[in-house]
Amino acid sequence: MELKMEMSQNIVLSQKMIQSTEILQMSALELEKYIKDLAMENPVVDLEERTNEPVPGDELTRKLEWLDSSDEQNRVYYSSDYNEDEKNRWNFSVDEGEDLGDYLMSQLIGANYSRNDMELLNYMVQCLDSRGYFTEEISQVARSFSVDEDKVLSLLFVIQGLEPAGVGARDLKECLLLQMDRLGIQDHITRAIVTDYLELLGKNQLHVIARKMKASLDEVSTAARMIKTLNPKPGSGFSSREHLKYITPDVVVVRLGGYYEILLNEYMYPKMSINSYYLKLLKCGDSQETKDYISEKVSQAHWIMNCISQRNRTLINVTKAIIDVQNLFFAMGPGNLKPMKLADIAERLDIHESTVSRAVRDKYMQCSWGVYPLNYFFSKGIAAGVQKTEVTPQDVKRCIRQVIQKENKKKPLSDRLIALALEDLGVHISRRTVAKYREEEGIKDASGRKVFD
Repeated sequence: MELKMEMSQNIVLSQKMIQSTEILQMSALELEKYIKDLAMENPVVDLEERTNEPVPGDELTRKLEWLDSSDEQNRVYYSSDYNEDEKNRWNFSVDEGEDLGDYLMSQLIGANYSRNDMELLNYMVQCLDSRGYFTEEISQVARSFSVDEDKVLSLLFVIQGLEPAGVGARDLKECLLLQMDRLGIQDHITRAIVTDYLELLGKNQLHVIARKMKASLDEVSTAARMIKTLNPKPGSGFSSREHLKYITPDVVVVRLGGYYEILLNEYMYPKMSINSYYLKLLKCGDSQETKDYISEKVSQAHWIMNCISQRNRTLINVTKAIIDVQNLFFAMGPGNLKPMKLADIAERLDIHESTVSRAVRDKYMQCSWGVYPLNYFFSKGIAAGVQKTEVTPQDVKRCIRQVIQKENKKKPLSDRLIALALEDLGVHISRRTVAKYREEEGIKDASGRKVFD
């Protein structure tokens, strides 16, 4: 009997630990959904949306009011005017701008098209991908709208005549040719490169193109420079309703002199409390079965509330530790990160490394230098210099860029030679690591960087 009871207690404890770790690794948005789902299944839980009005004595309100007059140097705006939706204060658009579809359709206002044509035009505009390309099959669109393919093509040509130039193209070749037509570029070498040699152009193999076209390298180089001024993704400067992403910071760090204030984004999820009716029923109810049920649900709610509080305390403590280690970054900005591992923070806080990992998972921090994932501040060090002090991958990438900037553009360095140049700077990494970091920085290989006369 005692063994069964002990096993039952262990199972309950394990379930609670699982809940605790799950809540710890939730972002503010995930926590919002979790709390609302909990309220649907647990009748004793009351949810209170964070008010738009300042609450006297509320810690977050007090901090915001205090920071409001001290924030000029932080480039982070805090308003004491609570008429705005508080959640908007914490949401930061990654991809802002006018929607491409709206912009294109606005150019057709007043045009003399039938209602059916306008509906089809609107559909086709909404089919454009983030690059501004039309990737639907003409035949499929024609069948869907019960029209001839020629009708779809004629309306596609209408879209291709709108701004920005190149929009509505079906591939890169057509996109570039549309822009060249708009600019009146009829040079046969330039057009031939776009029509037949784009792949070689992408690899910067201008000498191969010149040989195949029986043209001089100078003619091909001139044409290549012109082509590279065109926009391969004319729709990229616009936002997309489908792909508009928002980053919601879980913590905000504000510098006040030599001190950093940390704010938790608690506006994103509702405040939990226990319904007073059920508490009264728990004390005064007649049915023991009902009391047992309510007691179980109240215990569950209290445990979840404790888990959320513990999550928030851990997140604040981890953020404080990150600031302590990365103080140069917060004082001077990007380019001043130190090598830092999860174990470093775990040791400082005397907690397990996995706890730190869960605390920073999918969470973002806003500071005066921008919005960053908390994982951004963690990186393994790379030995550098005679003293074998460690530098971050960001430092190494900066060194790679500097080496490449100083190279002879007509004879660019291979990855092996870049690795040797880094050794002279005290950074010892392999050729493969150079290639990996170079690609992550969007830098082409030696053949792609070569400049021809």
